[in-house]
Amino acid sequence: MKAPARCFYLLSLALIPMSFSGCDRTREHDEPVPAFERLQTGQSVNSSILKRPIGYAVLLPAEYENTTKSYPVVYLLHGFGDNEKAWYQGGNIRYHADLYAAETGPVIYVMPQGFNTYWVNKYNGNYPFMDMLTQELMPHIDSLYRTEGHASQRAVMGYSMGGYGALILAAKNPELFGTAVVLSMSFRTDEQYLAEPQSVYDVQWGPVFGSPGKSGNDRLSPYFLEYSPFHFFTNPNDPALSGQRYFIDCGDDEESLSETNNALHLILRQENINHEYRVRNGAHTWDYWHKSLPEAFRFMGAAFRNQNYPGEGEPAPLTATLSHGDVHDFTISGTAQPYRVLTPEGYALETRTYPLFVFLHDRPLSDPEGASENLLALMKGNILGMRLPQSLFVEIPYTGSTLSANDIIQLTEEIKQNFRVNTGGRYAVIGANGNAGSSLTGMAGSLSEIFTACMLFDAGFDCSVLPESKELKWYLDITDEGTNALAYHTLFMHLKKGNFPHEYRVRQGLATHSDFLSGINNATVFIKDNLLKQ
Repeated sequence: MKAPARCFYLLSLALIPMSFSGCDRTREHDEPVPAFERLQTGQSVNSSILKRPIGYAVLLPAEYENTTKSYPVVYLLHGFGDNEKAWYQGGNIRYHADLYAAETGPVIYVMPQGFNTYWVNKYNGNYPFMDMLTQELMPHIDSLYRTEGHASQRAVMGYSMGGYGALILAAKNPELFGTAVVLSMSFRTDEQYLAEPQSVYDVQWGPVFGSPGKSGNDRLSPYFLEYSPFHFFTNPNDPALSGQRYFIDCGDDEESLSETNNALHLILRQENINHEYRVRNGAHTWDYWHKSLPEAFRFMGAAFRNQNYPGEGEPAPLTATLSHGDVHDFTISGTAQPYRVLTPEGYALETRTYPLFVFLHDRPLSDPEGASENLLALMKGNILGMRLPQSLFVEIPYTGSTLSANDIIQLTEEIKQNFRVNTGGRYAVIGANGNAGSSLTGMAGSLSEIFTACMLFDAGFDCSVLPESKELKWYLDITDEGTNALAYHTLFMHLKKGNFPHEYRVRQGLATHSDFLSGINNATVFIKDNLLKQ
């Protein structure tokens, strides 16, 4: 009995190494394949130009690992004091890129580390950052990933300092970037640059665009002027005029950048350079930039597909059908000026009082009566849809004659006599579009006891007569191809620098009546808030 047991023991020992060896082979062959990582962080390229590694992150399309296709590329640039993590952390780019993937198509996003360089070479040649990005980082990305190599398939988008970077990279390198999306661009007009506090200039601007310590006109160095969009866009030989697509967006609550970006819009209009410009409610925050992304992605997607970005404004909003008894026609006593009053449904069956919206309406000559009907039907539709409160709407058709403040006061007195109107405090909003706004800015202060707010829609007015009273809240609305851009900039700066309560909007569109209707339709929140303010 002992011998077989000993043999079994020896046989078992002999089998042990074979068993371990077999386990090793199984573990080697069953090693799990690393999961595909779309967001690749912590990457770097060793720069011989800057003599240091430069960090970056990449977000790949969801389909990337299962195809052999090449893809358009968007370079995402961060702001002053941030780094390559900004777009995938605070910017949450993966979520937004996936949400709007149908707009852009599958795209590779590259997020480089830009330090505080403003994405350009330093004026003294000590730190040629733009050279590194275009000559080292971009070829490095193209060698590692399946990128489309043509400028038409490459865009650059950034915020703040990165907004300037997006503009300047596309402007100075048209062979590399065909599209720039510029969000809240941080830069300065000449006047702003000269007025910058010395401590700010020495830290933020001097080290990049000119020697720290400079003051006055000495700050306007040749290098600064070469890289200032307020100068190079006026140079007919500059590469910035090579047909790039520019999209610019900046909030109306920016401390100084709203002035900068608005001034850039005026330069581009003056030079007939095709671009899109937007101003919405907001400040220098990710919340604002996130709300910019839907249209920014549409803009880039159109560029990648070589499609014209829509040049028309929003379609006219849905309206309600006017019924018999909705509209009442009058003439202001002592004048030949007609006006029409739209009463809300159920007015005759109630005893309540209503807030008042008075509008000076510049109607197209081709169909003035139709334009009146459209405006009244729009207001009725917004009241029925509860986007506006139950209220009286008064249309004053513009006839070419200038109304005075006394005419408007007389009108409101007649409205009080004939209709049930709120009489406690300031209860009404007044507005105008086109030429009908010619006298409203000058006389608005005389109406502040009656009206809470004054609204202007691509209105023409005399810039030498600007409002002085801060009792009214102002709402300025214009399309980026509107008629009165320069006047609006003047009034906007007057209101902003004077700390007048105001809102400013620049929308996509033309100088048409349908674009005006879209503007007033978009302003219902502002109208509602001020009609109900007692």
